Amino acid sequence: MEYFINCNTSTLAPYTANLDQLRASHLYRRLGFSASVETINQAAGQPAGNLVDTLIDEALSMPTITAPVWANWNNDDYPEDSDASNQLKREQKNEFQLAYANSLLNNNLRDRLSFFWSNHFVTELDVYNCNSYLYEYIECLQRNSIGNFRTFTREIGLTNAMLYYLDGVYNNGNNPNENYARELYELFTLGEGNAYTEEDIIETAKALSGYVERGEVGCSPVAFDATKHDAGSKTILGQTGNWGYDDVIDILFEQRAPEIAEFICRKLYEFFVHPDSRDDANNAQVIIDGMAATFVSSDFELAPVLRLLFKSQHFFDDEAIGVIIKSPVDFYFNTLKESSFAYTDTNVAEMVNYSTLLSQEIFEPFDVAGWQRNRSWINTNFMIGRWLTIESILENFYMADNEQFRSLGLEISGNVGLTSNNPDEVARLIIDFILTKGLLNEDEYAKAFTIFRSDVEDVYYEGGNQESWTLATWPQGPFQVYLLYQYLARQPEFQLK
Repeated sequence: MEYFINCNTSTLAPYTANLDQLRASHLYRRLGFSASVETINQAAGQPAGNLVDTLIDEALSMPTITAPVWANWNNDDYPEDSDASNQLKREQKNEFQLAYANSLLNNNLRDRLSFFWSNHFVTELDVYNCNSYLYEYIECLQRNSIGNFRTFTREIGLTNAMLYYLDGVYNNGNNPNENYARELYELFTLGEGNAYTEEDIIETAKALSGYVERGEVGCSPVAFDATKHDAGSKTILGQTGNWGYDDVIDILFEQRAPEIAEFICRKLYEFFVHPDSRDDANNAQVIIDGMAATFVSSDFELAPVLRLLFKSQHFFDDEAIGVIIKSPVDFYFNTLKESSFAYTDTNVAEMVNYSTLLSQEIFEPFDVAGWQRNRSWINTNFMIGRWLTIESILENFYMADNEQFRSLGLEISGNVGLTSNNPDEVARLIIDFILTKGLLNEDEYAKAFTIFRSDVEDVYYEGGNQESWTLATWPQGPFQVYLLYQYLARQPEFQLK
């Protein structure tokens, strides 16, 4: 990890102090797509454990996404004309993409997790091209996102999307297809080359065979055909018998519990805490081992592991804050949530499209290994794309209602924004809220102050009545906040969460 070295030496012991604004922001940026100034201010001063429990309990009880009218359609439900059919499918995809994007914005941890799992149990809509399969897959991700991981693994493998994506529908007992068996071990539960053999893959493929009845009409649900299942004896992870699909999952979790726990907890750690989970001092490994022990002892329930992690001193340590590069979806959605600007579905759809331009298309991960995150989001083209698109987004919000920029500045700066005659004092508060850990040094703050003051230089520095300026009353106050936001959005610190 050449970009961030993990120096976090804190433990899994509970973080007992009340949250300050920095750590409240950190919690919402990691457990969701951030939150409004009001929400973060309300969180500041609360015990960390109470708020974490609230967010986890909310995720556990949240209903899944509303089923669209086409949730159970097959190809007979579409127009016979192929152009009309394809057009309708595209419209449905866009409609559902928007609905899921709004779920990401509104559902905090539940859909932060469902989005995480979409990059773990990967499928690509372009491959199976059935919107009804997509709905079933997303509903499965949401329903299991903070449930039992064994149950999750069992269910996701039999979704129509996964059966088509990894060729389970072509896995006949007399001619086994090994794709899903390989990814079940390599990507979904154990990690590449860890605690399984090529022979295990071959034997597992036989056990998973038989889910090949595809129906006469395209996009029909896949069914099990016992005549296409290999009914012979198989040896999987040292266990011999006439195994089927459920047996594979049971054997895997019984025989490889420590390995599964370590693999999944490492992924959770890298996603929620720090991208460097193999630091030289072994700090992260100690945390992952503690998480894994809880995972096994709780019979692979995810909620106890997340409660342990999110309540910990390690999670709230300074070294854990501002060390993860925002994905494109994070980049746009965090801005939308933190600003509280009035938005419509058109704004959300625009952000979804911009994310696609930056190589993160919802429902279309890069390949079976998913988006690789972190450093992969930052290169010359992507950075220019981020700058240009966020400038366009902020400009549109300013043109729609410029006073919402003043409102944002005042919400952040509080009484200082109402009373202070010093633009620098107000700007610092805005900067320190928008950027995870502020700017690098005072020289960088000075540059940002200059941007914020650019419309009041004549008043503040050229003999005018400087006491006449406050953010609350100055006519060009909204433009000042807008200019500062545009400037900050180009800074390296803005790319971090």
